[in-house]
Amino acid sequence: MTEPLFWLGLSILLVAVSLAAVLVSLLPAVQELARAARSVEKLADTLNRELPPTLEAIRLTGLEISDLTDDVNEGVKSASQVVKQVDQSISGAKKQAQNVQVGTRSVFAGVKAAWKTFKRPTGGRRSIDRLPPEPRNGFEPRGYSETSYQDTDSASTSHKNYEEWESLGSEDY
Repeated sequence: MTEPLFWLGLSILLVAVSLAAVLVSLLPAVQELARAARSVEKLADTLNRELPPTLEAIRLTGLEISDLTDDVNEGVKSASQVVKQVDQSISGAKKQAQNVQVGTRSVFAGVKAAWKTFKRPTGGRRSIDRLPPEPRNGFEPRGYSETSYQDTDSASTSHKNYEEWESLGSEDY
């Protein structure tokens, strides 16, 4: 056992056998790595061919979506303007209907008063000429005096209108 060359040779032999075992076990792993490298290369080629058009399609889709969003916003604004116009039209129609209703009531009241005046017997009417002069001069509207209101024709007309109203009675109005 004192032979150092023997031990050196034995060590080199064991190292060579170990290296051979490592190389034998390494060959299938290297083959798998080569297959994986080819797969990665094919994947890279496929991505290189397919990815730019896909990214362009995604970009165009984003632009179309933003255009559609703008169109929808414009549609919503237009719809809100239409709703405002319809609301204003409805308000105007309500006001016109109220005006027509007031006008119709006024016309019916006028027709009713005219009908009652037309149907009233003529025998019970008093003429202004048959009145004594004292009540005619005694009637003086509020706020008017003889010095401030000198139009006697208008005064006799208003007195006649008052008498007609009084003869109709307050239940007609």
